[in-house]
Amino acid sequence: MAVPTPRGVPVDPPAASVPPDLAELLRAQLPVVADEVAQVVRNEVPEYARPTDGTQRENLRSGVVQALTLFVDHIADPRAQGVAMAAAYYEELGRGEALEGRSLDALQSALRVGGMHAWRLMGRTAEELGLDSAVVATLGELAFRTVHEVAEAAAAGYAEAQSHSAGELERRRGRLLELLLGEGPVSLEAVQDLAHGARWRVPSRVAVVALAGPADPRSQDQVPAMPGALVDMESRPPRVLVPDPEGYGRFGGRSFLLGLAGRPAAIGPTVPVDQAARSLRWATRALGLMGRGVLPRQGVVLCVDHLSTLLLHSDEPLLARLEARALAPLDAASEGQRARLAETLLAWLLSGSNVPDVAARLHIHPQTVRYRLRQLEKLFGDSLHSPDTRLDLILALRSAASRDEGDDSRADKNKGNF
Repeated sequence: MAVPTPRGVPVDPPAASVPPDLAELLRAQLPVVADEVAQVVRNEVPEYARPTDGTQRENLRSGVVQALTLFVDHIADPRAQGVAMAAAYYEELGRGEALEGRSLDALQSALRVGGMHAWRLMGRTAEELGLDSAVVATLGELAFRTVHEVAEAAAAGYAEAQSHSAGELERRRGRLLELLLGEGPVSLEAVQDLAHGARWRVPSRVAVVALAGPADPRSQDQVPAMPGALVDMESRPPRVLVPDPEGYGRFGGRSFLLGLAGRPAAIGPTVPVDQAARSLRWATRALGLMGRGVLPRQGVVLCVDHLSTLLLHSDEPLLARLEARALAPLDAASEGQRARLAETLLAWLLSGSNVPDVAARLHIHPQTVRYRLRQLEKLFGDSLHSPDTRLDLILALRSAASRDEGDDSRADKNKGNF
């Protein structure tokens, strides 16, 4: 954090001796000098030029008096450690700037402007007394030292408050995220209350991103920068709640993909803010299916592009029962025949029973398709042409196909080809 003067200002007493009675003379001038310095600060620093009430005006003058008093104390006894009072005052001033959400620039500018003008006024007094140039130079060093000390104190107070404020803000946002993604019902009124303390604008709609392990272990805590996002990297899986996800460049933008650094992710459906837990539930389920190879293992998966797959796998024990019942006739075929017949049957059902389309889809001869269909009719009988049976068969065959693809994907990964 920048301060008006660099570190390394002299802290040892200057070589030239300053007449002790000069301190008392300058101290007597403090009220007049403080008024003039405060006015100069208001004139030259825009933030202090705005209309203020009496309290703000008095606070500015009080700060000037504190700094001038420290300067005069240095003159009275260069070795005295009388910085504590001024340091405490300016630390509190810096904390106040941070808590109000302002930068430290205005305060630093005021210190520079006020310090220079105060030195001109007091330096003129020293010259009128006929003090030699060495003493005047010493006074200049003391003025330089004073500005540095109060600036350091203000910067320390500002940094302390900013750190505390940032930590508290993170804690509040963490509690807000727990509320939004928790198991229980969400009250919009409770969300508004927590959001106010967390400085988070409540959007109408949100989506939740569930993150897999990072492609690069060094990027463990890396997530794409998205304004207003609430992040929890400690949960398993890590998750990011994104406000207004349909906004420009949210998930389709280059910055989002670069921010993932190759890390697989699943993005839940966009939902009203009080239903964020649903978006997380589907994103987490999609991430699990990615890990099994049912959904693409790499890149970013949008749940809205895979709703049928997610629905199909939403109750896997029930799906297994459906698969076992619907595909039971295939148990009569050999293992090699079963795979070919299942592939042909699914293609036939999806192509509207069009043999040439099935042949083109499977890259086989139409006569081969007809041969396999005759085998399937022997196994399934008239039920093969029942609309209800067809729906069950499509669901069961899709489930079996996605599971086989996942097994192949895991096998390739184990071979080092993934």
